[in-house]
Amino acid sequence: MNNKSLNLKRLSLATLAGALVIGSWSSSAEAQPAAPTPVQEKTGWETTAAAGVTLTRGNSKTLLATASILSLRKWEQNEVSLGADGAYGENDNIKNNESLHGFGQYNRLFTDRFYGYARVDALHDGIADVEYRVALSPGVGYYFVKNDRTRLSVEGGPSVIFEKQGGIDKTYFALRVAERFEHKLSDRAKIWQSVEYLPQVDDFNNYIVNGEVGVEAGLTEKLSLRVWVQDTYDNEPAAGRQKNDFKLFSGVAYKF
Repeated sequence: MNNKSLNLKRLSLATLAGALVIGSWSSSAEAQPAAPTPVQEKTGWETTAAAGVTLTRGNSKTLLATASILSLRKWEQNEVSLGADGAYGENDNIKNNESLHGFGQYNRLFTDRFYGYARVDALHDGIADVEYRVALSPGVGYYFVKNDRTRLSVEGGPSVIFEKQGGIDKTYFALRVAERFEHKLSDRAKIWQSVEYLPQVDDFNNYIVNGEVGVEAGLTEKLSLRVWVQDTYDNEPAAGRQKNDFKLFSGVAYKF
């Protein structure tokens, strides 16, 4: 065998060895699973606005208009919720509904389930003769259930209430105990329920209970139908007013 043939043979063997090494490296690289793309946590506001109007003319002449807006934001160890709702109604040109309510709550998570909160509520109800009622409520809460579909929380703490009811100004301290439940039936349907109990600390006969139950069904990704009930029980209402106020609302909601 001459030197030329020997060199060609050596070159062929070197080329084959290189190809095997490259092929082995390529197969190993393909076998490694791709690194998962990190999930970006939602840090923006999620806002839902709802409105409804009921109008009758003929044998009856009624009007009921409702509107509400709710904004939520969750990031790291913080949760913020802001909301407002209002209603106006007439029956034969006589006002039978006039309410405006707003709230804001900030939660600071100490663990995945335990949190502290600060909350403010403000209410005007012309029919119940409540010119204003403002409640400032710090406290602590706990999520007994917390997953992608269901949340159940209980919270409580002191509260100070400023109100003008029946033309009388009053300020008093109260306790606040509240519970909220929310469950997603599907990606476009959910139910929720909440109740809040506020007794005056030095007079438990003076207490307020606020409750709400609702259901929402999505028509599209952003548009949905919503029906909800609000009930307020004031054990010491203004003179000439009923203790219980029950309201049923329905409307169309839009998610921003």
